[in-house]
This record gives sequence, C-alpha cells and structure tokens, in this order.
Amino acid sequence: MAEGLRINGGEPPALLAGFDAGQTHTTCRLAAVDPGGGWRVLAEGQGPGVSHLEAAGGEERFGDALRTSLQAALGAAGMVGAPLAGPGAPRLAAAGVGASGIEHGSGVQLRGHALAAAALQLPTGRVLVTGDERTALRGAFSADGPAGAGIVVISGTGCIALGRDGRGREHRCGGWGWLLDQGGSACDLGRDALALALEMADGRRPDTGLRAALWQALASGEELVTAQRVKAMVVAPAFGAAGFARLAPCVEALAAAGDADALAVLQRSADALAALVHGVAAALELGQPRVCGQGGALRHLPTFAAAYRRALATQLPGATLVEAAGDACDGALSLAADQLAGL
Repeated sequence: MAEGLRINGGEPPALLAGFDAGQTHTTCRLAAVDPGGGWRVLAEGQGPGVSHLEAAGGEERFGDALRTSLQAALGAAGMVGAPLAGPGAPRLAAAGVGASGIEHGSGVQLRGHALAAAALQLPTGRVLVTGDERTALRGAFSADGPAGAGIVVISGTGCIALGRDGRGREHRCGGWGWLLDQGGSACDLGRDALALALEMADGRRPDTGLRAALWQALASGEELVTAQRVKAMVVAPAFGAAGFARLAPCVEALAAAGDADALAVLQRSADALAALVHGVAAALELGQPRVCGQGGALRHLPTFAAAYRRALATQLPGATLVEAAGDACDGALSLAADQLAGL
C-alpha cells in the first residue's frame, strides 16, 4: 500500500485498475506500472454493486460502481479527490473489469466494454470487460501463468463454476441468475429459508424459530413484519438477489445452532454448489482437478462451507481443494496489463 502518494507536479504515475464487480459491492484495486512492465499494488477502494445490464438501471449502476470504487481507491492511495483527466492527474493507463452478469462473447459484453471505457475515460483499446468468474479463474491459478488449469467455484450473492484444462479448453456451470439457478449461493439460502418461513406462517409446516428469526432480520423501522408484508418486500425493485442474500447469515446462525430446517436449506444448497464443480470436471474430463472456492458465502458462512466440502468429497472424490494464488482483482489487473502489452 503506497500511503501518502500524492500528485505534486511532474509526470503522474501510470496506473492500472482491476475491478471485481459483484451484485453486492465492487472492489477496485489500483496499481502503478513499473518501468520493467510489471506493477505494484497501491490501494483498494469499494463501491456499490452491479446488476445485469438489461435490468432496470443496470447501465447506470455499472458506470457508478466503476467510478465510485476507482475514486475510493485513488483516495486510499493518497490521490485524494484526484480527477481522471487534466493537468497533474493520475494517468489511468488501462483497466480490467470482471463483473457479474457479463457473458463472455455476448452483446452484453460489448456494451459493458463501451460503458467501462466511458466511465473510466479510457480508449476502448485500453479496457477489457468480462465475467467475474473469468477474472477469478485467472487470479486463482495465476502462479501457473494465464493458462493455469483448475476449477474456480464462486459462491457469493450468486454462484458459478468455471474451469480450464491443460489444453486451454474452458467450461462453465451455473451463473444463470437468481431467477433461474437453483442452489449454491447466499441468495438461494435466504430465498429458500424464507419460503419455508412462509409455509410456517400459513400453517403448512410446524412453526419453528426459523420464521421468527427471519422476520426479525427483515424488520426495519416500526412496521410489523407479516407474511403479507414479506410478499410485498421481496418484489420491491431494491430487494432482488442481494435482499435474499442478506438473510444468509441468519440462516447460517440457525443451522450452526442445530435448527433442522436451516440445516436442510444449507445442505441442499451445498449439494448444488458441489454439483456445479462436478459438472465442470465432467465436461473437461478432469478426474483429479484442483478446485478453488471463492466468494462471500464460502468465506463467511462456515457451516455452509463445511457442508459444501463434504458434498464435493462425495461427488468428486478426486478433487483437491487449493487456496487461490490471487483473487479476482489480481486477475483483472492481469487483464489490464494485457491491454498495455497489446498496444
């Protein structure tokens, strides 16, 4: 971290920016380009999350997430309040963006590319935008170079698995969005537990502590939480996948305390997450793959993470769990460096 770095005249530093843009928040990692062609990390900044570009306000959220997190990173590097252009400004040379909802090779990726270039005030040839699973895969196995083989599985607000074999072939499973995918993410934990709570509220199953705990987690202000109120809350535009995901820590706590319903929700989702990895391994014919787990659900929900590891050992006994050599921001910085190298 280069604390105290400021723009005080002279040639401003050439900077790389690597973004990990998820549905809950966005991280920008800022690095200075070294004369030898490498880079050194300066600082990180946080910004709001993104949504699919086709969603209402998706393009605006995408641009705001990049600008806000970049400005936060500039501030953390000591370039407080520095603009992106003008005399004495830090010179952003290139950027790599891994974002939720960006499908590789799609029209959405092209739109994201143009939006990022505009938001970051960069020529289009200095920006690369792709899915966050691809920056995560590149970062996780970066010790083996850009073509390192293995599988990365991400469980955060959403979930996806992406793998690459020794010949460079890639395959993905999951990542089709919270309205279509069924299990493996924090969103699924919250949504499935809330569905059980509603069954308890209308008498379809015995009422347990799960319903009361979720009602409490949803409470805000003085308005009483009821089943009818829950129905209205979840269809509000601001709720979405992130709203369900915010309930996951409550489900985790209940499961850790032995609540049978919460444990069942966690187990079903853990089985589904392991199935994503199994699907990638089968498609790439990887009998003994290295598997790297990432994402907030696997980091912060230990009961869920343990259930996933057990499920993976059952479904894919040849897999070896490994720690990531780098994270998605590292992968995004690597992509940014590629943009400079290709000039």
